[in-house]
Amino acid sequence: QLQLVESGGGLVQSGGSLRLSCTASGSSLDLYAIGWFRQAPGKEREGVACISSTGGRTNYVDSVKGRFTISRDNVKNTVYLQMNSLKPEDTAVYYCNARSLFKNYWGQGTQVPVSS
Repeated sequence: QLQLVESGGGLVQSGGSLRLSCTASGSSLDLYAIGWFRQAPGKEREGVACISSTGGRTNYVDSVKGRFTISRDNVKNTVYLQMNSLKPEDTAVYYCNARSLFKNYWGQGTQVPVSS
């Protein structure tokens, strides 16, 4: 059973940076494509970025392109989300998701409040 734990969230000022980590245990993360999602208060959860199991392909929602970078270190069983030039509208709980053909796992989330 794969378990995911997000970390690295916290209060940041507009224009600042944070790096979120999603660390897996219980199974090897390189079997899964990984996505970062976020859910702002009163809004639906949205996909932010995703990376293939090997790290060869990435994709981003338009609102974060050029500011966020997803990467993975399969040796450390960890996926990262580097977030630069943060905006108040990036305020949300950020979740990581691991997905394979038959399985789908979520972490518990980490809060990222961005002050203006």
